[in-house]
Amino acid sequence: MTLDKLLEKLTYTVVSGNVQTQITDVIYDSRKVVPGCAFVCLVGSAVNGHKFASAAVAAGAAAVITSEDTELDNTAAAVIRVQDTRVALAYMSAAYFGNPAEELTTIGITGTKGKTTTTALIRSILEHGGIKTGTIGTLGIIIGDKLIKTANTTPESYEIQRALREMVNEGCRCCVMEASSLGIKWHRTDGFVFDYGIFTNFSHDHIGGVEHPTMEDYMSCKAQLFRQCREGIFNIDDPAWKNMCENCTCTVETYGCSENAQLRAENAALLSRPGYLGVHFDVSGVLNMPVDVAIPGMFTVHNALAAIAVCRHLNVSREAICDGLKNVLVKGRVEIVKVPGEYTLIIDYAHNAVSMENILSTLREYNPARLITLFGAGGNRPRDRRFEMGEISGRLSDLSVVTEDNSRFEDVNDIIADIVVGVRKSGGNYVTIPDRTDAIRYCMENAGAGDIVVLAGKGHEDYMDKNGKKTHYDERDVIQSIIQTM
Repeated sequence: MTLDKLLEKLTYTVVSGNVQTQITDVIYDSRKVVPGCAFVCLVGSAVNGHKFASAAVAAGAAAVITSEDTELDNTAAAVIRVQDTRVALAYMSAAYFGNPAEELTTIGITGTKGKTTTTALIRSILEHGGIKTGTIGTLGIIIGDKLIKTANTTPESYEIQRALREMVNEGCRCCVMEASSLGIKWHRTDGFVFDYGIFTNFSHDHIGGVEHPTMEDYMSCKAQLFRQCREGIFNIDDPAWKNMCENCTCTVETYGCSENAQLRAENAALLSRPGYLGVHFDVSGVLNMPVDVAIPGMFTVHNALAAIAVCRHLNVSREAICDGLKNVLVKGRVEIVKVPGEYTLIIDYAHNAVSMENILSTLREYNPARLITLFGAGGNRPRDRRFEMGEISGRLSDLSVVTEDNSRFEDVNDIIADIVVGVRKSGGNYVTIPDRTDAIRYCMENAGAGDIVVLAGKGHEDYMDKNGKKTHYDERDVIQSIIQTM
């Protein structure tokens, strides 16, 4: 593809060279430059890609895309000046992969909480309705049975466009993407228009450091999604929804429990039996039907409503909606694992005080015989987190089983000792078992009828980070191995 075709939707200045030159790839990491590529100089919080422009040309780059002055004098490579190289990367990547979003129905989800769960709910409904769907988010890029791990919830725009093209090639008709505030801020979601945008909720998060300087910036970035989509679907129960759609360019549709919502939930109730926790509610408004959702907690109602709100536009049956919600599985997010016995075993990613309080408070609503929480804390992280997690588990759990979790370069026993300080402060019951597998076995062997056991911290992770080395560790495999020996 020629350079001018890659730049077709951008405003640019030719500093030097020929825009008719052939381009073999679009690269933004100077270590991955290949002969004939276009190198895009991204400006990050720690690294400025313009410093590597000369090295990229020396390695064979045929073009360099800049937003600042560089030391590229008398070079054979084309030098192109744009206002923002992140925007340029997004549009160039879309063009390079043939604008794959135009061949898919694209759904973007933004909000402080609920993005991963809502993504899984939508995918489950659509696939039960015969619509093959790929997803991009916290769990990685999922296409069929293939999982591609990513460093960020919303990957760099090149990775997004490459994934969209692969989805098309694999027969997907839809893509659901978690549009994080930072992904939007850094233009990773530029280069195409979402068919649908969903707002879940808004609360304090990602403030400070290299993220958002203020809550206003955080909200503004999220709101940008609704100037990048055709139809916006908003949670009317969240006070921030009006700010989100204040300057939107999309059509507006609402969901929630409020009587003013176009799609409403009524008569919500918890569902509980050994090995199954969920919610039931009646959908009313623009669609009327009862549904059961296989994810515990009243917060699930809003996530499920969001999924229903978008899927009803995509020609799926009521039966597919019901089946998709009833059989959904979100890896590492209140994930129930089938085990023999009359107790319920859950894997969850809760790894800090806020997330732990959320999950344990939710499970308390189901009135378990005992709530048993297994958890540890990450090494080489602020110690305060350990005290806080210990205190919350001690207060909300009937038994805390304190163990290891990515101790990194610290002694796991030192981390456990810190956690125990918090547990003791709450007056809660606890045991300490440094080896996580032994701790899981202890929980499974001692769980009784009506108990809920939570394995907190690892969630979707499939590794243990210890002494500077990551080794494979998937709690699902551990559980099955224990079952075989019980």
